[in-house]
Amino acid sequence: MDKQIKPHERLAQALAEPLAEVDALIRARMASENAPRIPEVTQHLVGGGGKRIRPMLTLASARLMGYPGPFDVHLAATVEFIHTATLLHDDVVDESNERRGRPTANLLWDNKSSVLVGDYLFARSFQLMVETGSIRVLDILANAAATIAEGEVLQLTAMANLATTEDTYLRIVRGKTAALFSAATEVGGVIAGAPEDNVQALHTYGDALGIAFQMADDVIDWMDGTGKGVGDDFRERKMTLPIIRAVAASDRDFWTRTIGKGVQKDADLERAAVLLAETGALDSTRATAVDWAETAKAALADLPDAPLRDMLRDLADYVVARLR
Repeated sequence: MDKQIKPHERLAQALAEPLAEVDALIRARMASENAPRIPEVTQHLVGGGGKRIRPMLTLASARLMGYPGPFDVHLAATVEFIHTATLLHDDVVDESNERRGRPTANLLWDNKSSVLVGDYLFARSFQLMVETGSIRVLDILANAAATIAEGEVLQLTAMANLATTEDTYLRIVRGKTAALFSAATEVGGVIAGAPEDNVQALHTYGDALGIAFQMADDVIDWMDGTGKGVGDDFRERKMTLPIIRAVAASDRDFWTRTIGKGVQKDADLERAAVLLAETGALDSTRATAVDWAETAKAALADLPDAPLRDMLRDLADYVVARLR
């Protein structure tokens, strides 16, 4: 196998057939004869080059546990709809103009369209999960949707609050990011009828992977050449883990002015980057992300020894390998 192929790409190759079914189902369910703007907005985001990691987690978990289909496809599409809905809402809340190098939907259309289409996708996701006939699946995904919303609101209340603790940060991350990762893997095990300890292991894997993923993103925000704007979290006054750790160990007056009060000058971003480096906040966040990736990998130990398990393990490594 070509070593240059990234883990998520290998996973996509292994799941090519069910992923094609997921894409076809997404296209069918995002259609609307009564409101043509819905497929316009949705296709802009769904077709925007995402890696489909979350739906792949559902498919991989189900098939690792021996499920032949077809409802893992429904659940993978459900997870992607929930994810897409949250992106539409996030871009409105964050007043974003760009995602994955392309203009956001709220910039191309308007905030109202983004919010309402996001609501439509949430409704579609519930229709899909109900079709599986599993109350437990519905419970897991409904709880995940509520937890995601809670995480986003908690992040909003923590914005620019220098008193934000690492515990609060972890609760935010578990809500807005890890909840959907863990739900995606857990429902794969549930729909496959896996033993309860295996279902819990899949949940633990998804939770730890999601936390590692978000911490890695927090570090990537300060890296050049990643396709993202360097220091966006600083400009938006988000209390990410690197910033929380730098605030605790460096010039409090600087952080009070720039984050707490939002008074930022031209040279402040460069100064913030220096403080993050001097305090070791970026390096320590990298190390913490690696620890969570190791937790994710350890959760897979007792699952069936199969190529899909190895790919899930490699995916955990890849999430933090982006930081090198």
